[in-house]
Amino acid sequence: MTQYRSILYGNYHSTQSGRASGTDARALFEREKAQFSRETIPLLGNLSRDARILDIGCGSGSLIAALQGAGFTHCKGIDVSKEQVQLAHSLGVHAVEEGDVMQHLRDTPAAYDLICGMDIIEHFTKDELTELLQQLAAALKPGGRVIFRTPNLDAPMASVFANGDFTHENYLNASSASQVMLACGFQQVEVRPSLMRAPGFLKESIRRIAFGLLAFRLKLTLFATARSTRGVLFTPNMIVIAFKP
Repeated sequence: MTQYRSILYGNYHSTQSGRASGTDARALFEREKAQFSRETIPLLGNLSRDARILDIGCGSGSLIAALQGAGFTHCKGIDVSKEQVQLAHSLGVHAVEEGDVMQHLRDTPAAYDLICGMDIIEHFTKDELTELLQQLAAALKPGGRVIFRTPNLDAPMASVFANGDFTHENYLNASSASQVMLACGFQQVEVRPSLMRAPGFLKESIRRIAFGLLAFRLKLTLFATARSTRGVLFTPNMIVIAFKP
């Protein structure tokens, strides 16, 4: 691990994820769990509840908790941050362990039906990410899938999210996400917008209208520069789904 990573990941919750949320650890955990229940769980409709699932860079374990709440019984999380793992355990998520993701994948060939990575692939350099994706493919069973959430560089004011974390190393849009997934051996790649929701009916109604107007303006800008809007996403995050052959 590089020097900056050993420093920043050692206390990642207190200096980044917890600090940026503006709330306490339990409230952040519950908010993330609810988000995953709405955003990620619906993507798993045809996945057996006894499927083997790995969450890399699992943080506080909020996705693991959402998966377990949906009836999945063989879930495991791994994170390099001791602080994050201790936090997960204190929040009642014990299927989380501290460890190096790359080494774990090398040690578990063809072991998983699903591997998730929420807000994690942007933390790898391009060389590291291509190696990671190949290791993920090797750790999946045939027909297994990966699901990632990552910042979308085509989003308005993308730097708020892309540069809001000093540990981010690379940035993708829908096109480059598909490119790297296909190049690293995956197929049936789908990139979709992440879920956005403001608290409260009135705020959410205003947000939807405002985003619709903003998206129209951005599409008009692309049209004016003779570029296609097909496949371009504008949400702050995007969801990447891909299958191993």
